[in-house]
Amino acid sequence: MEQPHQGSCLCGSVSYELNGEFKAFYLCHCRRCQKDTGSAHAANLFAQNASLNWTQGAQFVQTFQLPNSLHVKSFCRQCGAALPTATGDIVVVPASSLDSPLPMMPTAKIFVGDGAEWAKNLAQLPCFDTLPTAVS
Repeated sequence: MEQPHQGSCLCGSVSYELNGEFKAFYLCHCRRCQKDTGSAHAANLFAQNASLNWTQGAQFVQTFQLPNSLHVKSFCRQCGAALPTATGDIVVVPASSLDSPLPMMPTAKIFVGDGAEWAKNLAQLPCFDTLPTAVS
């Protein structure tokens, strides 16, 4: 049996355990995920027939569903960090919410046609290990 996956929010108010196997890891570039994350894409793992248990802070978990859509997200009401969402027999886990090691590499990029223009050719940008000391 696979070990349970552990995760938490940014402030530590909420923690969870997921029992189950991840079947896919998508980097979603759709416009909704851009708005949802404030970034170029969402990074979500998908587990079918998995069990999600809040081990701490369940009272701080808020879930929002965009009306007339399948777009659902859960987050910590204290810090706003993304948290897993159970919908039907699927649990969607934001990759960055995991505290245990990621069990797989991304499966695919999806909705790339909706990708943010500013996120193209990012490999050409300078890289820093920490916050740069000067703004150019």
